[in-house]
Amino acid sequence: MARIHLTDRTLRSLETSLPREDFLDDSLEDFGVRVSGDTGRRTFFVRYRANGKRRRVTLGRYPILSLADARDRAKAVLFDVIQGNDPAADIYSRRVAETFGELAELYLERHAKPNKAPTSYREDKRQLDKDLLPAWKDRKAAEISRGAVLDLLDSIMDRGAPVMANRTLALISRVFTFGIERGVVESNPAYRVKPPSKERSRQRVLSEEEIKAFWKALAGQTPLMAATFKLRLLTAQRGIEVLSMRKVDLDGSWWTVPAEVSKTGEAHRVPLSPQAMAVLAAEGLSGQLEWVFPSPRARGGHLLSVQKAAAEIRTAAGFHFTPHDLRRTTATHIARLGVSRFIIGRILNHAERGITSIYDRASYDTEKRKALDAWGEKVEAIVSTEEGA
Repeated sequence: MARIHLTDRTLRSLETSLPREDFLDDSLEDFGVRVSGDTGRRTFFVRYRANGKRRRVTLGRYPILSLADARDRAKAVLFDVIQGNDPAADIYSRRVAETFGELAELYLERHAKPNKAPTSYREDKRQLDKDLLPAWKDRKAAEISRGAVLDLLDSIMDRGAPVMANRTLALISRVFTFGIERGVVESNPAYRVKPPSKERSRQRVLSEEEIKAFWKALAGQTPLMAATFKLRLLTAQRGIEVLSMRKVDLDGSWWTVPAEVSKTGEAHRVPLSPQAMAVLAAEGLSGQLEWVFPSPRARGGHLLSVQKAAAEIRTAAGFHFTPHDLRRTTATHIARLGVSRFIIGRILNHAERGITSIYDRASYDTEKRKALDAWGEKVEAIVSTEEGA
Protein backbone atom coordinates (compact mmCIF):
# COMPACT_ATOMS: atom_id res chain seq x y z
CA MET A 1 0.00 0.00 0.00
CA ALA A 2 1.61 3.23 -1.17
CA ARG A 3 2.15 6.09 1.28
CA ILE A 4 2.09 9.57 -0.24
CA HIS A 5 1.62 13.18 0.76
CA LEU A 6 -2.04 13.84 0.07
CA THR A 7 -2.87 17.25 -1.39
CA ASP A 8 -5.66 18.40 -3.67
CA ARG A 9 -3.20 18.31 -6.53
CA THR A 10 -2.12 14.72 -5.89
CA LEU A 11 -5.73 13.66 -5.35
CA ARG A 12 -6.71 14.96 -8.77
CA SER A 13 -3.81 13.15 -10.45
CA LEU A 14 -4.07 9.77 -8.71
CA GLU A 15 -4.65 6.85 -11.08
CA THR A 16 -4.38 3.08 -10.89
CA SER A 17 -4.38 0.17 -13.32
CA LEU A 18 -5.83 -2.08 -10.61
CA PRO A 19 -9.56 -2.53 -9.94
CA ARG A 20 -8.95 -0.43 -6.84
CA GLU A 21 -5.89 0.76 -4.93
CA ASP A 22 -5.39 2.41 -1.53
CA PHE A 23 -3.02 5.29 -0.87
CA LEU A 24 -2.15 6.24 2.73
CA ASP A 25 -1.47 9.80 3.81
CA ASP A 26 2.04 10.36 5.16
CA SER A 27 0.90 13.08 7.56
CA LEU A 28 -1.96 11.28 9.34
CA GLU A 29 -1.49 7.63 10.18
CA ASP A 30 -4.13 5.22 8.88
CA PHE A 31 -5.93 7.91 6.86
CA GLY A 32 -6.02 7.48 3.11
CA VAL A 33 -7.93 7.40 -0.16
CA ARG A 34 -9.11 4.50 -2.31
CA VAL A 35 -8.97 4.99 -6.09
CA SER A 36 -11.20 2.93 -8.37
CA GLY A 37 -9.45 1.84 -11.55
CA ASP A 38 -12.52 1.71 -13.79
CA THR A 39 -14.29 4.92 -12.70
CA GLY A 40 -11.46 6.98 -11.18
CA ARG A 41 -13.62 7.47 -8.07
CA ARG A 42 -11.68 8.66 -4.99
CA THR A 43 -13.05 7.71 -1.59
CA PHE A 44 -11.52 8.71 1.75
CA PHE A 45 -11.18 6.13 4.52
CA VAL A 46 -9.59 5.66 7.90
CA ARG A 47 -8.53 2.33 9.37
CA TYR A 48 -7.85 1.21 12.92
CA ARG A 49 -7.70 -1.89 15.09
CA ALA A 50 -10.34 -2.74 17.71
CA ASN A 51 -10.80 -5.94 19.70
CA GLY A 52 -7.93 -7.48 17.76
CA LYS A 53 -9.62 -6.88 14.40
CA ARG A 54 -8.69 -4.47 11.63
CA ARG A 55 -11.55 -2.04 10.98
CA ARG A 56 -12.23 0.47 8.25
CA VAL A 57 -14.58 3.44 8.05
CA THR A 58 -15.51 5.10 4.74
CA LEU A 59 -15.53 8.86 5.21
CA GLY A 60 -16.85 10.20 1.91
CA ARG A 61 -16.06 10.78 -1.74
CA TYR A 62 -13.70 13.41 -3.13
CA PRO A 63 -14.33 16.19 -4.16
CA ILE A 64 -17.80 16.21 -2.57
CA LEU A 65 -15.90 15.83 0.70
CA SER A 66 -12.85 18.07 0.80
CA LEU A 67 -9.44 16.79 1.87
CA ALA A 68 -9.45 19.05 4.94
CA ASP A 69 -12.88 17.85 6.07
CA ALA A 70 -11.91 14.23 5.45
CA ARG A 71 -8.85 14.63 7.70
CA ASP A 72 -11.05 16.14 10.41
CA ARG A 73 -13.44 13.20 10.18
CA ALA A 74 -10.57 10.75 10.32
CA LYS A 75 -9.18 12.43 13.44
CA ALA A 76 -12.63 12.24 15.07
CA VAL A 77 -12.85 8.50 14.32
CA LEU A 78 -9.34 7.85 15.67
CA PHE A 79 -10.10 9.86 18.83
CA ASP A 80 -13.24 7.76 19.29
CA VAL A 81 -11.11 4.62 19.08
CA ILE A 82 -8.74 5.96 21.74
CA GLN A 83 -11.79 6.32 24.00
CA GLY A 84 -12.40 2.58 23.68
CA ASN A 85 -15.18 2.73 21.07
CA ASP A 86 -15.54 0.86 17.78
CA PRO A 87 -16.93 3.37 15.24
CA ALA A 88 -17.26 0.83 12.40
CA ALA A 89 -19.38 -1.49 14.54
CA ASP A 90 -21.56 1.47 15.54
CA ILE A 91 -22.06 2.40 11.90
CA TYR A 92 -23.11 -1.13 11.00
CA SER A 93 -25.57 -1.25 13.86
CA ARG A 94 -27.16 1.98 12.63
CA ARG A 95 -27.45 0.65 9.09
CA VAL A 96 -30.50 -1.39 10.02
CA ALA A 97 -32.39 1.89 9.54
CA GLU A 98 -31.16 2.41 5.94
CA THR A 99 -33.73 2.69 3.20
CA PHE A 100 -34.31 0.00 0.62
CA GLY A 101 -33.11 2.44 -2.02
CA GLU A 102 -29.74 2.70 -0.28
CA LEU A 103 -29.55 -1.07 0.13
CA ALA A 104 -30.35 -1.57 -3.56
CA GLU A 105 -27.63 0.87 -4.58
CA LEU A 106 -25.14 -0.92 -2.33
CA TYR A 107 -26.18 -4.27 -3.82
CA LEU A 108 -25.64 -3.05 -7.39
CA GLU A 109 -22.27 -1.44 -6.70
CA ARG A 110 -20.77 -4.00 -4.32
CA HIS A 111 -22.25 -7.24 -5.60
CA ALA A 112 -23.95 -7.13 -8.99
CA LYS A 113 -21.47 -4.94 -10.85
CA PRO A 114 -18.23 -6.73 -9.79
CA ASN A 115 -19.62 -10.28 -9.76
CA LYS A 116 -22.17 -10.52 -12.57
CA ALA A 117 -21.95 -10.38 -16.33
CA PRO A 118 -22.86 -6.92 -17.67
CA THR A 119 -26.16 -8.14 -19.10
CA SER A 120 -27.16 -9.71 -15.75
CA TYR A 121 -26.19 -6.53 -13.91
CA ARG A 122 -28.33 -4.45 -16.27
CA GLU A 123 -31.25 -6.82 -15.82
CA ASP A 124 -31.04 -6.53 -12.01
CA LYS A 125 -30.97 -2.74 -12.33
CA ARG A 126 -33.91 -2.78 -14.74
CA GLN A 127 -36.02 -4.89 -12.37
CA LEU A 128 -35.14 -2.65 -9.42
CA ASP A 129 -36.05 0.48 -11.37
CA LYS A 130 -39.31 -0.97 -12.70
CA ASP A 131 -40.96 -2.47 -9.61
CA LEU A 132 -38.92 -2.45 -6.42
CA LEU A 133 -37.66 1.11 -6.14
CA PRO A 134 -41.00 2.77 -7.03
CA ALA A 135 -42.61 0.76 -4.24
CA TRP A 136 -39.90 0.72 -1.56
CA LYS A 137 -37.18 3.25 -2.34
CA ASP A 138 -37.78 5.43 0.74
CA ARG A 139 -38.92 2.69 3.11
CA LYS A 140 -36.53 1.44 5.77
CA ALA A 141 -35.14 -1.84 4.54
CA ALA A 142 -35.48 -3.45 7.97
CA GLU A 143 -39.21 -2.64 8.03
CA ILE A 144 -40.11 -4.34 4.75
CA SER A 145 -42.19 -7.34 5.78
CA ARG A 146 -43.23 -10.62 4.25
CA GLY A 147 -46.65 -9.07 3.67
CA ALA A 148 -45.09 -6.21 1.71
CA VAL A 149 -43.30 -8.73 -0.50
CA LEU A 150 -46.53 -10.64 -1.15
CA ASP A 151 -48.43 -7.42 -1.93
CA LEU A 152 -45.80 -6.40 -4.49
CA LEU A 153 -45.79 -9.83 -6.12
CA ASP A 154 -49.60 -9.77 -6.30
CA SER A 155 -49.50 -6.43 -8.12
CA ILE A 156 -47.09 -7.87 -10.71
CA MET A 157 -49.27 -10.97 -11.15
CA ASP A 158 -52.34 -8.75 -11.57
CA ARG A 159 -50.79 -7.02 -14.56
CA GLY A 160 -50.32 -10.38 -16.26
CA ALA A 161 -46.60 -10.92 -15.71
CA PRO A 162 -46.27 -14.19 -13.72
CA VAL A 163 -42.73 -14.97 -14.83
CA MET A 164 -41.59 -11.44 -13.92
CA ALA A 165 -43.19 -11.94 -10.48
CA ASN A 166 -40.99 -15.00 -9.98
CA ARG A 167 -37.89 -13.10 -11.14
CA THR A 168 -38.72 -10.20 -8.83
CA LEU A 169 -39.05 -12.53 -5.84
CA ALA A 170 -35.63 -14.01 -6.61
CA LEU A 171 -34.09 -10.53 -6.85
CA ILE A 172 -35.65 -9.43 -3.55
CA SER A 173 -34.14 -12.47 -1.89
CA ARG A 174 -30.70 -11.77 -3.39
CA VAL A 175 -30.73 -8.13 -2.29
CA PHE A 176 -31.72 -8.95 1.29
CA THR A 177 -29.29 -11.88 1.52
CA PHE A 178 -26.56 -9.45 0.47
CA GLY A 179 -27.82 -6.99 3.08
CA ILE A 180 -27.54 -9.64 5.81
CA GLU A 181 -23.98 -10.45 4.75
CA ARG A 182 -23.09 -6.74 4.90
CA GLY A 183 -24.75 -6.19 8.26
CA VAL A 184 -27.32 -3.80 6.78
CA VAL A 185 -30.40 -5.86 7.68
CA GLU A 186 -30.98 -8.79 9.98
CA SER A 187 -33.57 -10.82 8.08
CA ASN A 188 -34.82 -11.62 4.58
CA PRO A 189 -38.58 -10.98 4.15
CA ALA A 190 -38.58 -13.13 0.98
CA TYR A 191 -37.28 -16.19 2.82
CA ARG A 192 -39.51 -19.21 2.11
CA VAL A 193 -41.97 -17.16 0.07
CA LYS A 194 -43.13 -19.47 -2.68
CA PRO A 195 -42.82 -18.31 -6.30
CA PRO A 196 -46.25 -16.95 -7.29
CA SER A 197 -46.41 -18.87 -10.57
CA LYS A 198 -45.32 -22.25 -11.87
CA GLU A 199 -42.71 -22.20 -14.59
CA ARG A 200 -41.99 -24.96 -17.00
CA SER A 201 -38.73 -25.31 -18.82
CA ARG A 202 -39.44 -23.85 -22.25
CA GLN A 203 -39.02 -26.29 -25.11
CA ARG A 204 -40.58 -24.16 -27.88
CA VAL A 205 -38.97 -24.81 -31.24
CA LEU A 206 -40.44 -23.34 -34.41
CA SER A 207 -41.23 -25.82 -37.15
CA GLU A 208 -40.25 -25.14 -40.75
CA GLU A 209 -43.80 -23.99 -41.51
CA GLU A 210 -43.67 -21.64 -38.53
CA ILE A 211 -40.29 -20.29 -39.65
CA LYS A 212 -41.92 -19.48 -43.01
CA ALA A 213 -44.80 -17.68 -41.31
CA PHE A 214 -42.44 -15.88 -38.94
CA TRP A 215 -40.23 -14.65 -41.79
CA LYS A 216 -43.26 -13.47 -43.77
CA ALA A 217 -44.62 -11.61 -40.71
CA LEU A 218 -41.39 -9.59 -40.51
CA ALA A 219 -42.50 -7.69 -43.61
CA GLY A 220 -44.82 -5.69 -41.36
CA GLN A 221 -41.92 -4.34 -39.30
CA THR A 222 -39.45 -1.57 -40.03
CA PRO A 223 -36.42 -2.86 -41.96
CA LEU A 224 -34.22 -2.23 -38.91
CA MET A 225 -36.46 -4.17 -36.52
CA ALA A 226 -37.00 -7.00 -38.99
CA ALA A 227 -33.22 -7.33 -39.39
CA THR A 228 -32.73 -7.88 -35.64
CA PHE A 229 -35.14 -10.83 -35.67
CA LYS A 230 -33.60 -12.30 -38.82
CA LEU A 231 -30.13 -12.14 -37.30
CA ARG A 232 -31.29 -13.77 -34.09
CA LEU A 233 -32.57 -16.71 -36.13
CA LEU A 234 -29.53 -16.88 -38.44
CA THR A 235 -26.82 -16.51 -35.76
CA ALA A 236 -28.48 -18.00 -32.60
CA GLN A 237 -27.08 -15.16 -30.51
CA ARG A 238 -28.80 -13.53 -27.55
CA GLY A 239 -31.11 -10.57 -28.05
CA ILE A 240 -29.06 -7.91 -26.28
CA GLU A 241 -25.97 -9.06 -28.18
CA VAL A 242 -27.69 -8.51 -31.52
CA LEU A 243 -29.33 -5.23 -30.51
CA SER A 244 -26.03 -3.76 -29.25
CA MET A 245 -24.03 -4.77 -32.35
CA ARG A 246 -21.52 -2.06 -33.29
CA LYS A 247 -19.97 -1.48 -36.68
CA VAL A 248 -16.53 -1.74 -35.11
CA ASP A 249 -17.39 -5.31 -34.03
CA LEU A 250 -17.81 -6.42 -37.65
CA ASP A 251 -14.79 -7.60 -39.63
CA GLY A 252 -15.70 -9.04 -43.01
CA SER A 253 -17.84 -12.10 -42.38
CA TRP A 254 -17.02 -12.18 -38.65
CA TRP A 255 -18.84 -10.52 -35.79
CA THR A 256 -17.13 -10.31 -32.39
CA VAL A 257 -19.47 -9.93 -29.44
CA PRO A 258 -17.37 -7.89 -26.96
CA ALA A 259 -16.76 -9.18 -23.44
CA GLU A 260 -18.76 -6.36 -21.84
CA VAL A 261 -21.86 -7.46 -23.74
CA SER A 262 -21.39 -11.24 -23.79
CA LYS A 263 -23.29 -13.05 -21.02
CA THR A 264 -20.21 -15.15 -20.23
CA GLY A 265 -18.01 -12.07 -19.83
CA GLU A 266 -15.73 -13.32 -22.62
CA ALA A 267 -15.47 -12.01 -26.20
CA HIS A 268 -17.22 -14.34 -28.65
CA ARG A 269 -16.53 -14.72 -32.40
CA VAL A 270 -19.61 -15.37 -34.54
CA PRO A 271 -19.24 -16.39 -38.20
CA LEU A 272 -21.75 -14.62 -40.43
CA SER A 273 -23.30 -16.76 -43.14
CA PRO A 274 -23.92 -15.24 -46.59
CA GLN A 275 -27.58 -14.92 -45.58
CA ALA A 276 -26.66 -13.00 -42.41
CA MET A 277 -24.27 -10.81 -44.41
CA ALA A 278 -27.10 -10.05 -46.84
CA VAL A 279 -29.32 -8.92 -43.97
CA LEU A 280 -26.61 -6.57 -42.71
CA ALA A 281 -25.83 -5.24 -46.18
CA ALA A 282 -29.49 -4.50 -46.81
CA GLU A 283 -30.48 -3.08 -43.47
CA GLY A 284 -27.93 -1.16 -41.55
CA LEU A 285 -24.40 -0.42 -42.63
CA SER A 286 -24.85 3.02 -44.17
CA GLY A 287 -24.30 6.32 -42.42
CA GLN A 288 -21.91 7.30 -39.65
CA LEU A 289 -23.71 5.98 -36.56
CA GLU A 290 -21.83 3.74 -34.11
CA TRP A 291 -24.62 1.19 -33.76
CA VAL A 292 -25.85 -1.17 -36.46
CA PHE A 293 -29.32 -0.90 -34.91
CA PRO A 294 -29.59 2.65 -33.55
CA SER A 295 -32.56 3.59 -31.38
CA PRO A 296 -35.03 5.98 -33.01
CA ARG A 297 -35.72 7.49 -29.57
CA ALA A 298 -32.57 7.30 -27.43
CA ARG A 299 -30.16 9.62 -29.15
CA GLY A 300 -26.75 8.00 -29.40
CA GLY A 301 -28.02 4.62 -28.16
CA HIS A 302 -29.09 1.33 -29.70
CA LEU A 303 -32.43 -0.48 -29.84
CA LEU A 304 -33.37 -1.88 -26.45
CA SER A 305 -36.87 -3.34 -26.54
CA VAL A 306 -38.45 -5.64 -29.12
CA GLN A 307 -41.48 -6.72 -27.08
CA LYS A 308 -44.00 -4.59 -29.00
CA ALA A 309 -42.58 -5.82 -32.30
CA ALA A 310 -42.64 -9.42 -31.07
CA ALA A 311 -46.34 -9.10 -30.19
CA GLU A 312 -47.11 -7.72 -33.65
CA ILE A 313 -45.11 -10.50 -35.32
CA ARG A 314 -46.95 -13.15 -33.27
CA THR A 315 -50.28 -11.72 -34.40
CA ALA A 316 -49.24 -11.60 -38.05
CA ALA A 317 -47.67 -15.09 -37.95
CA GLY A 318 -50.67 -16.63 -36.20
CA PHE A 319 -48.82 -18.51 -33.44
CA HIS A 320 -47.16 -17.78 -30.12
CA PHE A 321 -43.39 -17.58 -29.64
CA THR A 322 -40.90 -15.51 -27.68
CA PRO A 323 -37.77 -13.93 -29.18
CA HIS A 324 -35.63 -16.33 -27.14
CA ASP A 325 -37.34 -19.25 -28.89
CA LEU A 326 -35.44 -18.25 -32.04
CA ARG A 327 -32.14 -19.15 -30.39
CA ARG A 328 -33.47 -22.56 -29.32
CA THR A 329 -34.98 -23.08 -32.77
CA THR A 330 -31.64 -22.48 -34.47
CA ALA A 331 -29.80 -24.81 -32.09
CA THR A 332 -32.36 -27.57 -32.60
CA HIS A 333 -32.41 -27.34 -36.40
CA ILE A 334 -28.60 -27.20 -36.57
CA ALA A 335 -28.51 -30.41 -34.53
CA ARG A 336 -30.83 -31.98 -37.09
CA LEU A 337 -28.28 -31.03 -39.76
CA GLY A 338 -25.78 -33.27 -37.97
CA VAL A 339 -23.84 -30.66 -35.98
CA SER A 340 -22.53 -31.98 -32.64
CA ARG A 341 -23.78 -30.62 -29.32
CA PHE A 342 -20.20 -29.59 -28.59
CA ILE A 343 -20.05 -27.24 -31.60
CA ILE A 344 -23.58 -25.99 -30.93
CA GLY A 345 -22.41 -25.03 -27.43
CA ARG A 346 -19.57 -23.05 -29.02
CA ILE A 347 -22.02 -21.27 -31.33
CA LEU A 348 -24.35 -20.45 -28.44
CA ASN A 349 -21.38 -19.29 -26.33
CA HIS A 350 -22.42 -21.30 -23.33
CA ALA A 351 -20.31 -20.76 -20.20
CA GLU A 352 -17.54 -23.33 -19.81
CA ARG A 353 -15.58 -24.62 -16.85
CA GLY A 354 -12.10 -26.00 -16.47
CA ILE A 355 -8.84 -25.73 -18.33
CA THR A 356 -10.49 -26.37 -21.70
CA SER A 357 -12.46 -23.16 -21.42
CA ILE A 358 -9.25 -21.15 -21.14
CA TYR A 359 -7.52 -22.53 -24.21
CA ASP A 360 -10.41 -23.50 -26.50
CA ARG A 361 -12.66 -20.44 -26.43
CA ALA A 362 -11.26 -18.91 -29.63
CA SER A 363 -11.05 -22.23 -31.46
CA TYR A 364 -13.48 -24.22 -33.61
CA ASP A 365 -14.05 -21.24 -35.90
CA THR A 366 -14.06 -23.52 -38.94
CA GLU A 367 -16.66 -25.85 -37.44
CA LYS A 368 -18.86 -22.95 -36.31
CA ARG A 369 -18.76 -21.38 -39.78
CA LYS A 370 -19.61 -24.65 -41.49
CA ALA A 371 -22.61 -25.13 -39.19
CA LEU A 372 -24.00 -21.59 -39.53
CA ASP A 373 -23.43 -21.52 -43.29
CA ALA A 374 -25.42 -24.75 -43.58
CA TRP A 375 -28.15 -23.25 -41.40
CA GLY A 376 -28.23 -20.07 -43.50
CA GLU A 377 -28.77 -22.18 -46.63
CA LYS A 378 -31.50 -24.13 -44.84
CA VAL A 379 -33.32 -20.96 -43.77
CA GLU A 380 -33.05 -19.58 -47.29
CA ALA A 381 -34.62 -22.78 -48.64
CA ILE A 382 -37.39 -22.71 -46.01
CA VAL A 383 -38.43 -19.11 -46.66
CA SER A 384 -37.68 -18.96 -50.41
CA THR A 385 -41.30 -19.40 -51.43
CA GLU A 386 -42.22 -16.55 -49.04
CA GLU A 387 -39.44 -14.36 -50.38
CA GLY A 388 -40.39 -14.87 -54.01
CA ALA A 389 -37.14 -16.71 -54.85
